[in-house]
Amino acid sequence: MAKENVFDVLMERGYIEQTTHEELRDFLGKESVPFYIGFDPTADSLHIGHFISLMVASQMQRAGHKPIILIGGGTATIGDPSGKTDMRRMMTREEINHNVECFKKQMSKFLNFEGENGAIIVNNADWLLDLNFVEFMRDIGSLFSVNKMLAAECYKQRMERGLTFFELGYMLMQSYDFLYLYNKYGCKLQMGGNDQWSNILGGVDLIRRVGHSDSFGLTFKLLTTKEGKKMGKTEKGALWLDPNKTSPYEFYQYWRNIADEDVKTVLSLITFLSMEEVKRLCSYTDERINEAKKVAAFEITKLIHGEEKALKAQEASQALFEGNGSLDNMPTTSIENSDIALLDLMIKIGFAPSKGQARTLIDQGGITLNDEKVTNSNYQLSEKDFENGYAILRKGKKVYHKVEINK
Repeated sequence: MAKENVFDVLMERGYIEQTTHEELRDFLGKESVPFYIGFDPTADSLHIGHFISLMVASQMQRAGHKPIILIGGGTATIGDPSGKTDMRRMMTREEINHNVECFKKQMSKFLNFEGENGAIIVNNADWLLDLNFVEFMRDIGSLFSVNKMLAAECYKQRMERGLTFFELGYMLMQSYDFLYLYNKYGCKLQMGGNDQWSNILGGVDLIRRVGHSDSFGLTFKLLTTKEGKKMGKTEKGALWLDPNKTSPYEFYQYWRNIADEDVKTVLSLITFLSMEEVKRLCSYTDERINEAKKVAAFEITKLIHGEEKALKAQEASQALFEGNGSLDNMPTTSIENSDIALLDLMIKIGFAPSKGQARTLIDQGGITLNDEKVTNSNYQLSEKDFENGYAILRKGKKVYHKVEINK
């Protein structure tokens, strides 16, 4: 039985958005292809949006292709203007280097770094920061049309506010990355989110302009809801892969509470369940779709945080919402004294950023303490609220937090 072409796998699961050349599918079926995906280290943790890229890289590697993970220690000094109306904050070298190390540690959990097609991690600071400006502009800049660049989608929004020459250079640098990796590692394919289409086209075109005909580009869909909004946004911000930024319980609950119509997308893009199983789980339109959500939440949390933490998150969720399981693993905060103003406690556990917003939540009936709705925004907790050794606060219907007294 012939091995399935990874292009067909990516297509069936719904990853592929655009490709630069129709012959890419045949190319991927003939040989092991080194490919690269870039990540700019603008934070000290990856978030769920990045995980789509890692899933694509893993699918490619499982099919025998070699991942090159490029961390943009050099390009991060500029920042990608794609989709931005304002110029990104310039980061210090120390910040960038710290973030690069955090990324490397997280990525090592998802890709195989051993064997012939073992993944490698490279940092474009190693070749970009020592470039001679005049030589770079002569050899690379002369191959780009400014008119064509300004027509690219990634620059349109920034043009309205004032696009700097500094940012205009981002496409040249990313394109040069592809050429550098092509020459050093035989990299033939650049992949990225659909917002990277213009930058990817620049790199593919650059390699072909210097005389090579085997460079390709592919973009995959961003993780969005049915309405087209990006997934992975919570009340606290991004859905981070770092458990210190987003706890495994919060991570699990995010996926447990997705909309019914988004379950198939999530199971297809960020789990390794077979498509037969995905279709079976998503074949229901009644309350049984909740079982598919539970599977999605567990499988994704297991991939990111490991099976043990996924099981604990599952138990905490079952204890809160189904009356069985353990409360030990729900988000918990310890305080020194039971005598604390509810407004202060809500800020401390992250239910609200200010007293004003905390008071509004209470006035709107959105806060429950130990299963009783709070109506007094000046409520002061005391020992009686901790009769079980802890107090449970709930915001809305689904956000729970346990508060304990330090012993």
